[in-house]
Amino acid sequence: MHLLATAAAKHTFWRTLRHLGGPGLVLLGLVDNSFIPVPGSMDALTIILSSSHKEPWWYYAIMATVGAVIGGYLTYRIGLEGGKETLEKRISKKRAERIYHVFGRYGFWSVLVGAMSPPPVPIVPFLVAAGTMRYPRQKFLAALALGRAGRYTLLAYLGSLYGYRLFRKLGRYYEPLVYTLIVVAMIAGLLAIYYLGRYHSRNLSRSDSKRHRQRTRQSES
Repeated sequence: MHLLATAAAKHTFWRTLRHLGGPGLVLLGLVDNSFIPVPGSMDALTIILSSSHKEPWWYYAIMATVGAVIGGYLTYRIGLEGGKETLEKRISKKRAERIYHVFGRYGFWSVLVGAMSPPPVPIVPFLVAAGTMRYPRQKFLAALALGRAGRYTLLAYLGSLYGYRLFRKLGRYYEPLVYTLIVVAMIAGLLAIYYLGRYHSRNLSRSDSKRHRQRTRQSES
């Protein structure tokens, strides 16, 4: 009876999310990027909704990304406020130390690649690690948003073209897809770093020229 009740609850929950459409993706994103992830559910729902053609495919990509980023940020905040004990309570200390080591070395890339990669690549431990290690919030959100946007944009677009047939294709080409997504994530990260660097240097030059003009006026007066 317990198994039947659980199955019925899951079925009802899934039907509710499908009925909600885009907002359902946001709700599922909050759950999937927390300590109770549901691997593959975001991908599946994004594909199913995109194949229905009730809304443009990019609408579902945006809503999936919004839900994932909000959920990921809440998990980041839990790590930020709870410290290293937050992660070590849920996984072994040895594995937590390994995650801290990887994140400390790669930072931005660990979040970006994790966000782009499909299951079974874990993302939640790195979201928590980013908070516990007090990684800059703007960089964290940029990496998470870039990775999730790239992943769900690709899935939503393919879902609009192939629909349910995409599930069979994903099963057949799963490994190549993982490596493709990681390469795309690295390219996206490099582009993001380049444009953020340009934006930062432009702001610095503007502030320098502004200070120079102020000094010039003061010396003239």
